[in-house]
Amino acid sequence: VQLQASGGGLVQAGGSLRLSCKASGRTFSSYGMGWFRQAPGKEREFVAGITRSGSTGFTDSVKGRFTISRDNAKNTVSLQMNSLKPEDTAVYYCAASTMGSYYTGSRGYNYWGQGTQVTVSS
Repeated sequence: VQLQASGGGLVQAGGSLRLSCKASGRTFSSYGMGWFRQAPGKEREFVAGITRSGSTGFTDSVKGRFTISRDNAKNTVSLQMNSLKPEDTAVYYCAASTMGSYYTGSRGYNYWGQGTQVTVSS
């Protein structure tokens, strides 16, 4: 399975971005998917996840601002980021879990995308 993340960029505080992650293969609908981010000098952290059945979860700092969704017909998971803050600046990674759920720890995932840079200016 290959994951291709896209949609990052430079945006002003308060703006929005939509990240997408496209997966190869025929079993995408069975995967749990997650988005993580890593800022310079910090550990990679969980941002949002979605199970194969569509249940979602978010880290507290993005609740109410970010939404995650999936389109199984297009093998794609998306992260809509609104009301962006400078502290959201990071490289964002998508990840897939063959167990069908999402996990807040990175060890729960079998496949990772290459990352896409999100920079929020103040």
